[in-house]
Amino acid sequence: MREAGLEQAIDAAGGVAQLARKIGIAQPSVSNWNRVPAQRVIAVEAATGVSRKVLRPDLYGELEMSDMLDPIEAARAQEYALLATLLSSAPSRTFLERIALLSGDATPLGRAHASLAEAASIAVATEVEREFFDLFVGVGRAELLPYASYYLTGFLNERPLSRLRNDLTALGIERMESNPEPEDHAATLCEIMAGLVAGRFPATLETQRAFFDKHLSRWIGRLFADMTKAESARFYRAVGTVGCVFLEIETEAFKFAN
Repeated sequence: MREAGLEQAIDAAGGVAQLARKIGIAQPSVSNWNRVPAQRVIAVEAATGVSRKVLRPDLYGELEMSDMLDPIEAARAQEYALLATLLSSAPSRTFLERIALLSGDATPLGRAHASLAEAASIAVATEVEREFFDLFVGVGRAELLPYASYYLTGFLNERPLSRLRNDLTALGIERMESNPEPEDHAATLCEIMAGLVAGRFPATLETQRAFFDKHLSRWIGRLFADMTKAESARFYRAVGTVGCVFLEIETEAFKFAN
């Protein structure tokens, strides 16, 4: 069953075929969606006028949390969602404007947020799009390969991906056929963590910790650190800093969690 945001986008575009044509992909890909993939939200918003908050409220809204979810957990979910979005595609001008409104404080994460907001305030969307391409897509090969298999083995599509797929099956999380990226892409893993924390994928704290320890903690910090010193990075250096600081917080918090 399609999520409400996707249904609204299809209606606004005039049908599945028209939506596919407007965003430049094949109709069968859109037909297979049950929600708008993270990496397609910006394009669908631009093509249909349907707000990203409606298309993917889990990534762009204020995350409608249940009353049982602690505010700290809500903040964790939002942090993972922000990283997932920035790692899946280059931010649009509108999204950069929203990031520029982030407020900071005297904590390490608050200072990282302030730096990210400053970077967003002076960024030019077309330049950030090119930066994203050079960093993560590239001609022939990107400067950074944001996959667990690569960071852990030096090759793509290796055993870390196989182990991840087994664990996703156990958790009841299915891959969207329209997403061409392997599941061990950093954006996908951050999106999964956001879902686990927010309760979109039912999971105990121990399940969150096990998933984090097995599939993120051993490598994703190196990716964020590489982003802070990558030759092609300007805006994404600030993103890397946020990722580094947040990962340190998560690692320490999981150590002391009951």
